[in-house]
Order: sequence, then C-alpha cells, then structure tokens
Amino acid sequence: MKIVVMCGIGLGTSAILKVNAERALDRLGIEASVQATDVAGVRAAAADAQVILTSSELVDAIGKTNADVIVINNYFDVDELVAKLEVALGS
Repeated sequence: MKIVVMCGIGLGTSAILKVNAERALDRLGIEASVQATDVAGVRAAAADAQVILTSSELVDAIGKTNADVIVINNYFDVDELVAKLEVALGS
C-alpha cells in the first residue's frame, strides 16, 4: 500500500505529516509506504497511491486521482490521523 502526503513546497510540513502518518499506521498495525511530495510532484507520486493526505487548501491542486483524498486539519495530531486512516482503510 502506498500513501502520499502533500504540502505546498514539499519540505517541512510534508515531513511532519509523513512521520505522523507512519506513527498512525503503526498504531493501526498497517504496513504502508509513505511518500512526501509537493504540489508540483503530486500527480506522479500519487499515480499508484491508495491514499493522499493533505490540507483543505491543497485538495484542488491534486486533480483527478483514484486515491482517497483525506483532509488533515492538524498535522501534529496523530489521533486525527489514526481516526481518518482507520475509516479510509477499513481497519
């Protein structure tokens, strides 16, 4: 399984979201590859992704995708990530 985390320029916030997404997946007992990207690289990165995690401001930049797009309100809130990933991944 592949999960893509996206931020505006692919540096700080995507790294934070990547680490916390990995923590959330560990809590759920789900193995997945988590890749950080920016707006410019999201289409290529998400081509084979099951889930894209991003902020509400960036959803429109994703374009057409087969992945589930999950809006994260607080990148530091691992509990939010756990809850939203659990629903999306049906675990």
